[in-house]
Amino acid sequence: MVDLRTCVSPEGRFVFGLHQPRFTTVNLRAGDDLSVLGHTEEGRPHLNAANFPASDVEEPAADAIYEIANPFPFKGTTYIGKGWADRAATDPGRIAIPARPDSSLTQYLRESLVGGQLSHQETATFISHLPRPLQLAVAVTSTDPADLTALAEVCCGLEKDPVTGVPIGMQYTNGTCGPTRARIHDEQLFDAVANNPALPEPYRQVMVLRPGAQGNSEIVGEWRRDGSHVFEYLRRNSYIPWGHFAANMADDAVRYAVGRLNPEDIFGMRHLYYQRTCVRLAAMLELHIQANRRALTAVELEQLRLAVADRLAAADPDRLPFTATLWGWNYGFDYAPSGYRLHASHQQIHQQYALIPATVPAAAGSPGDRLDAFACGDMIRGFIEAFQRHTGRRFFECYLEAIAANRRMDGRTDRPRDLVVYQDDQVLLFVPKAQTSQWELQMVTRLPVGHIVEADAAVRSALDRAMLVAMRVLTALGATMITVIEYGKRFDAGDNGQHLLYAFLPRLPESPGAFSEAQLRWINGHYPEDFAEACRRHLPQATADL
Repeated sequence: MVDLRTCVSPEGRFVFGLHQPRFTTVNLRAGDDLSVLGHTEEGRPHLNAANFPASDVEEPAADAIYEIANPFPFKGTTYIGKGWADRAATDPGRIAIPARPDSSLTQYLRESLVGGQLSHQETATFISHLPRPLQLAVAVTSTDPADLTALAEVCCGLEKDPVTGVPIGMQYTNGTCGPTRARIHDEQLFDAVANNPALPEPYRQVMVLRPGAQGNSEIVGEWRRDGSHVFEYLRRNSYIPWGHFAANMADDAVRYAVGRLNPEDIFGMRHLYYQRTCVRLAAMLELHIQANRRALTAVELEQLRLAVADRLAAADPDRLPFTATLWGWNYGFDYAPSGYRLHASHQQIHQQYALIPATVPAAAGSPGDRLDAFACGDMIRGFIEAFQRHTGRRFFECYLEAIAANRRMDGRTDRPRDLVVYQDDQVLLFVPKAQTSQWELQMVTRLPVGHIVEADAAVRSALDRAMLVAMRVLTALGATMITVIEYGKRFDAGDNGQHLLYAFLPRLPESPGAFSEAQLRWINGHYPEDFAEACRRHLPQATADL
């Protein structure tokens, strides 16, 4: 059975429901456990009598909740509490996360505990003897270089200039059965300290930024222009089958926050992605490339893309081993004091990409010869093809119509109704009607450009610009951890009406993955129209240099 549960109707409108619960609950409790919970300012006892009703419980009008299916059935359903959303709608500017305050354990020890008499060495010794959970907490929250240098001395072995004491390298150990490795005493603490932007630059350089500091991954591509510098690393033994590539800001163009990221940086990282994809496909399609030990120019990349697209159109799908792209961006890094890593593997801005095979050989003991390999864009493909069979219309045409014709969920006409945050002739950046992450944004091509090989230079440039706008807007609202996913079409899918789609998924402080999210039930406290308005208020700064 095909699941066509979507909020997008064939008429190009959004459809959703409103729960207005009222009910009676039979009281099956036998006894009462009355007690005093505390006292008010006047000294009156506050009892827990409300918890022990004498009869059945009548609820004449519980909180109303909107239910809206995601446009794509595989992404579940969003529930918006009407009371919460109504309060947020009175001032969309309140939709924000406060910035973290400055924090210094060193300053606190010197000023609060001992009247400023504690020496630098005594402070460092105190920090080095803290319980490990407290060390992790300081490592991820401190903005004081003194705290972090003390912790750096704890978690790893450093080589220092004998005169200045400034770190000049790491200490290494020769493994008898393995490769030479940096001397790291506490891997989690090392990661937390090294990825804190407040750690002084010499420490960060030797611990994580210098090429080779994070391992032996080969650098096989590079972008350098107008102060921007990006390395492309090959991750051979990857969690992604057949390896992947990582476009990392280089050690001489350090970017820890989107606020320091400029358009050239984004264009560089994305150029490496487009270039690597086209070069790999050209080799599979037996196209000769006149480039070695240098990056392709923009003109050369476009010429190669056109040649690859022509050859793909005539290729036998059964002879194309890789048929899809994988691209993603984990922005932001954090650790909980308990040791749970909360987001990316490192803070320095980086993007990852790979090619995905068409099939995977069946393992021994598994029936059959080959299995379809997974790509997240396949879920969109399956749904939109079923949508067209059942409705006679292409899904993305209906989706774009619904976005254009959007009305507020609460029906009000005196408040913003537009879901669009930013747009140009090629792409649309908007708030999805059913957000999964509470602050989710989506970006979609206006025309049925389904993957990056179908995207010409104008579309690619528009995608890059809108991506930077999205990240700037979300971080201006206070987001510090954002996952970005590309949903692309298979190279051999033909003209099925699929559009290239990106999802921007911020992680909010009070929205951890829990049982609701595990069921694909996404809880929200604002209307999507009000979040779009909150985003648009930051557009002038987000687009100033574009």
